[in-house]
This record gives sequence, C-alpha cells and structure tokens, in this order.
Amino acid sequence: MSVTVRVPTQLRTLTAGQGEIEVEGATVGEALKALDAAHAGFAERLFDDSGSLRRFVNVFLADEDVRFLDGLKTPVAAGQTVSIVPAVAGG
Repeated sequence: MSVTVRVPTQLRTLTAGQGEIEVEGATVGEALKALDAAHAGFAERLFDDSGSLRRFVNVFLADEDVRFLDGLKTPVAAGQTVSIVPAVAGG
C-alpha cells in the first residue's frame, strides 16, 4: 500500500530536494526500507547496526511517535503519512 514519507530538510539531499516521497509498505519499517531502496543513504542515517531506529531520529505515524506504538512494526494504512523528525537539542 502506498504511504507518504515526509523527509526533513537535512535529508533532502538524498531525494533531490523532495520533501515528500510516496513508497510502498505495510509497516513503518517497510516504508522506511522502501525509502532507502528508492533513495540510497537513508538506512545508514536512520538505523543503527542492530536495525533499530537511531536514538536521535524520531518517526511519527500521523501525530503519534512510533516508539509509543509498535516501533518499526507499526502497521500503516494506505494514504497515511510517516514523518522523519530529527531530534533537536540546544540551550
């Protein structure tokens, strides 16, 4: 099923400047892997060596942080939006 992945400005060099990419996937993890297959370089920025999301990368399905759902196994429905949001720190 087709879902939209919103790409933050910092990663748009991988998508030739596109802020939203349509990919296929039944789960958040599948959608993110499809994003990497279509635009190489995402996997190394999003996932650690064990295949988990990196600490400083937040992923939302609609308005819900997937860490509070089923993580990368969170199911997505056709037409839903997955947003990649890098953590921001400062003071």
